[in-house]
This record gives sequence, structure tokens and C-alpha cells, in this order.
Amino acid sequence: MTEGRPLRSARWFASADMRGFAHRQRTQQMGLRREEFMGRPVIAIVNTWSEMSPCHIHLRDVAEAVKRGVLRAGGYPVELPALSVGEVMVKPSTMLYRNFLAMETEELLRSHPIDGTVLLGGCDKSTPGLLMGAISMDLPTIFCPAGPMASGRWRGVKTGAGTHTKTYWDELRAGTISEDDWVDLESRMTRSIGTCNTMGTASTMTGIVDAMGLTLPGASSIPAIDSGHKRMASLAGERIVAMVDEDLRPSRILTRASFLNGAVAYMALGGSTNAAIHMIAMAGRAGVALTLDDLAAVSARIPVCANLFPSGNALMEDFFFAGGLPALLAKLAGELDLSAITVTGRTLGEAIEGAPCYDDDVIRRPDTPVVPLSRGRTLALLKGNLCPDGAVMKSSAADPRLLKHTGRAIVFDSNADMLARIDDPALDVDADSVLILRGGGPVGAPGMPEWGNLPIPKKLLAAGVRDMVRISDTRMSGTHYGACIVHAAPEAAVGGPLALVRTGDMIRLDADAGTLDMLVAEDEIARRRAAWTPPPSPYERSYAALYRAHVMQAPQGCDFDFLAGTAPTPEPPIF
Repeated sequence: MTEGRPLRSARWFASADMRGFAHRQRTQQMGLRREEFMGRPVIAIVNTWSEMSPCHIHLRDVAEAVKRGVLRAGGYPVELPALSVGEVMVKPSTMLYRNFLAMETEELLRSHPIDGTVLLGGCDKSTPGLLMGAISMDLPTIFCPAGPMASGRWRGVKTGAGTHTKTYWDELRAGTISEDDWVDLESRMTRSIGTCNTMGTASTMTGIVDAMGLTLPGASSIPAIDSGHKRMASLAGERIVAMVDEDLRPSRILTRASFLNGAVAYMALGGSTNAAIHMIAMAGRAGVALTLDDLAAVSARIPVCANLFPSGNALMEDFFFAGGLPALLAKLAGELDLSAITVTGRTLGEAIEGAPCYDDDVIRRPDTPVVPLSRGRTLALLKGNLCPDGAVMKSSAADPRLLKHTGRAIVFDSNADMLARIDDPALDVDADSVLILRGGGPVGAPGMPEWGNLPIPKKLLAAGVRDMVRISDTRMSGTHYGACIVHAAPEAAVGGPLALVRTGDMIRLDADAGTLDMLVAEDEIARRRAAWTPPPSPYERSYAALYRAHVMQAPQGCDFDFLAGTAPTPEPPIF
């Protein structure tokens, strides 16, 4: 019982009829004594462990730590495996499967006798996917981040996952490092289990949900290999049992204020452009109005304060030792709603009060930022005739000279087309050209793969060029950098303006003004639109067919239209 309320799991276990008998019988079949589960809160540990995900390979051990905490608090822990959307190995994109994980999480919790849940994840799409499902189910929930990997070095140079992969790939193509160097890098840049050690999407999202109050305070900063990580997991297991007793659900934690607190953390961390999509999707599940304009407004006042790759020069382990997210939030206290509730039952203000900072270079105040607002923002929102519904860029990680730029378009109709032609010596391209990739959006790819960090043509790399304006309707890794404009909406596959641009058109970007346009006469654009036909779909069946039919565009969070919102879903009947 919870403060006079019956446990949800009692619907399965407490009845005296044959069905209740069967539920109790089958649970005892697994070797449990009746006293171990009857009348106890059933806590689901939703685990995205996978041997194809080095970010999550340790989560079975983490689940054991959560179980210790649950048992200590008098609960009954059950581990439920869920889809592991680990980056790198999953093709064509983990983003294609984020909504799959959200559906699975929601239905795992609904269809089983669950009273509360601890979610284990951390790699990019696992955080929003797990939480989208849990928010919709609205049982007491704690998110337990997988934790970032240890810092990397190569020949005395600090190296970060993703960021330096791209850096050294360009150097290999430019001929400044050898094939032997490239092979040597493979085993030296990623030294341990855990998520990317840069401020990529993984740490961006876990930092955001930490600031939103959905993790134990500071949990997002603890490295995967640190012994404190399992202590945190055990504490999460203990705390979730109390949350069931308190009926502390996501709907009591997630408000517009908590989402805006998450946005403040997002911008101060110099986080990934991907977070704009995920935050909007999560807000939609919570019934909270949140738009790209809202996020851009926060970005306009919060500079990059965490000195982390790709906007800075430190790694997540440095951030942890400097004081982690609580130290950063304490320096931003004036920008936060400190009355927002967290999973501890206390306010965010109480959670960060007196949080110390041990390195003021790694974690800076807004008046001494890593990247001042005059130099660039974590999230620059662009609109114009090339992206009437919006496009985004991390201008803080781009070459400042490119933030106001006009250049001739070089258009690629697909990623395969781009890869086939980008290094062709005959490609008519120079440093001022604007590279455009279309066909990589939610519907077009499908699933918005991370193709948006288009490679610099090899002949330009050899000439010393390391950044160019690049535009696409797809996404880019949060670990990457450069003048890359992504999420152009509507996407080309549904008839967005990106489908109409042609090689040779002049493109004008003004990041400060927030505009992105193709300098083509309106009557010519209209003629091109009249002649455009949608590309055929190769998917007549499969999950990809469902995805294409129901996914919304990037400014709406790329959720499925039938999953967004807060319409009630009945509890399953038990007969």
C-alpha cells in the first residue's frame, strides 16, 4: 500500500481468483518466496544493455547495483530488457529506432505489474527514447545515466570520442597523418566503457534530464568506470521505492519551468543540436508547450560555460572532477527556476545549493564563458526560404568567418551521391562553396542519420581548408563541429525547399540575423515546385514503413503523430 493507495501491481498479485493465483504461482516458479514480492512495490529496471553497444555494455552490472538499493528499501526489483539504440553499430540510424524504444518502454511498463521504474541508458537516443515512454506511462521514474568513458590521449594530445575521430579523419585524407597512425588511433581514443567523453548528444541529454530533475542530482557527470557510479545506481534503486510511496510521477516533476531549466543546462554545456529534437519530443509527451523559438531564446542569453569538446578543450572526466553538473548549475542559479521539483522530492535549488567548483577554467561563469555570445551560440535558429519551418546550427563550434556568408551551392541528392563525388578532383568546388545534402530527413532517409557533418572535399583539405558552410535536412553528431546547418524543415522528401535548390544557386547565411535563403526568384522557385515529384519509397512493409507514415518533422520532435500528447490510455484489463 502507498499512503492508503493500493499498489498498481496489486491488480496482478492481490486478487483471490484463479488469475491472481496464477500470477503468484508463476512468480514463485522463478524461485521467489511469496513474502519477497507480495505487498512490495515492484520496480522495473528497464535495461538497454547490449553487447553491440560499448556505451551500455556495463549496464547489467549497474542493474545489480540498482537491485541492491530496491531490496534495501523493501521493494521487489525486476529487470526488463529493452532495445539498445547504441550509436555507430545501428544502421541506418539510431534515430529511426528512438520511437521504437519509446513505444517498447511505455508498453513494457503498462503490460506488466510495475509500480515504478529505474531507466538504464545513456547513449544518444536511449535517454529520450526511454523517457518518452516513461513520461507517457507516468509511473514514478528515475533515469540512471550510463556515464561517460574515461579521457583519451594519443601521443600526448588529449583526444575525445567523435570529435577527434572527425579531426584525424580529415588529417588522414589531407595526408598529414599516415595509415599506420590511423590504425594506432583505433585502440587509444576510446579507453573504457561508457558514452562519448565529449559534449556529444549522450552527455548533452543526460545533463539536460539531470537539470530537469529526472536523475539523482549530479548523476549525469559520474564516469562509467568510477565506483561512485554504482553507488549512485544503488541510491537510485533505494529512492524509487520511496517515490512510489510518495506517488512522485513525471507529471508532478515535468513543467515548463523544468524544461526551461534543462534548456539552460543545454546551452551552458555547449550541447548537441540533436537535443533540440529530443527536448521537443519529450515535452510533447508531457503536455508541455516547447518550440525551437523557446530554445533559441534561451540560447540567446546563455553562453557556452563548460569548457568541453567540441566547443572547448576538456573532456567529461575533467568536468566531473571540476564539480560536474551541480557546479555548473550553481553558477547559473540566477537563470534557473530553483523551485522546480526533482526526483529527490526536494527542489533544484536545494539540490545545487553550495555545490563547489574545483576548476573555474573547465566550469565557468556566464560572464567568463568559453564562447561569448558575440562569437556564437549553442543553438542558432535559422529561418528563410530554404527552411521556412527552421534549421539549426551550433554556431559556437563553427569558424566565425562563415557565420555571415554567401556562396554557390553544390547539391548532393543523397549520402551515396555525396560520397561518390565529394573527393572527385573534377568537382567544381572552392572554399566559398556551400555544400548541400538532401534526402536525409525523417521521411527521406528514413530516420535522419548523422550525415550532416559533410566532409570537406579532399582537394580543399590539401589546400588547408577545415570548415565550410554545409546544409542538410539530416542531423549531425553532437561530437562534431563546423559551420553545419542541420534539420532544415520541411525536409526535401516531403517537398521542402531543399528539394528545389540546384547546383549553382547562390545561398546566403546570416547566423546573427537568423536567416538562411537561396537567392532564387520566387517565380523560379514556383516553377521548380510545380515540376517536383516525391521520391518513391522502397519500404512497402517493416517498421521503416510505419516510421515514414507517422513521423513528424524535426521542429515537432520527430515523434510519431499517434504517440504525441497526453490522451489517456486505459490500463490493461486482467481476466
